[in-house]
Amino acid sequence: MLQAVVWTLRCLPHSNPGLFVRRQSSRVAQRGVLAKRVAVLTGSTDGIGFAIARRLAQDGAHVVISSRKQQNVEHAVATLQGEGLSVAGTVCHVGKAEDRQRLVAKALEYCGGVDILVCNAGVNPFVGSTLGASEQVWDKILDTNVKAPALLLSQLLPHMEKRGNAAVILVSSVSAYFPIVELGAYNVSKTALLGLTRTLALELAPKNIRVNCLVPGVIKTDFSKVIHCNEAIWNQLKQSHQLQRIGKPEDCAGLVSFLCSEDASYITGENIVVAGCSSRL
Repeated sequence: MLQAVVWTLRCLPHSNPGLFVRRQSSRVAQRGVLAKRVAVLTGSTDGIGFAIARRLAQDGAHVVISSRKQQNVEHAVATLQGEGLSVAGTVCHVGKAEDRQRLVAKALEYCGGVDILVCNAGVNPFVGSTLGASEQVWDKILDTNVKAPALLLSQLLPHMEKRGNAAVILVSSVSAYFPIVELGAYNVSKTALLGLTRTLALELAPKNIRVNCLVPGVIKTDFSKVIHCNEAIWNQLKQSHQLQRIGKPEDCAGLVSFLCSEDASYITGENIVVAGCSSRL
């Protein structure tokens, strides 16, 4: 059963005093390492993004999730609210400016600010060599995987700066370290995120905003089926895996919660691999 809906102003330290916002009551809303913090996540209705959303909410954050399909958003929100977690959601295709603006507005509507941004949305519309990708494929991959996180952050930046001590997590891939021939253009986009992390960390440090990057290995999700369901590719990757198993979305969630917490207040500009192996670029 969903817990009772309550009206509260507690999460609106920077909003108009007369503005009321409907919130879902939560067993964990006032405790946990992320208590009273507001997290916005893209690509967060299944897989790694959903696991991260659940963990951040379990650790006390009020979470705004998003993805491209309304039905997926509704299902994910209902699931997490059913667990007593403080979660809202909206449709957001990160490659569309109007959708990014809607996501920002949703976060501000619910809690008047944003403390955490997790950019997990990504696409790979083409399986094949780098030079075999069309211009349209390149545009879609780079627009969604690289440009969109930077543009969304630019829209959220004034609100995150006001809150102070904010955290940004970009989500890359171990393919940035170990390129897979069949994922040519995708490899390049995920490598670019490593550089984006380092650059943004430098730019935003004076604003007390930390930027780090999660670098997942082979995680069992629908998105990664092209890898973990391909025996030849998986056998090739296993040669570099100290831990001889496919990862779970939950293997990534705890690290993200840590990086967004006060325990990681002196960590920024890091690309951290969660892949069952040691990786260096």
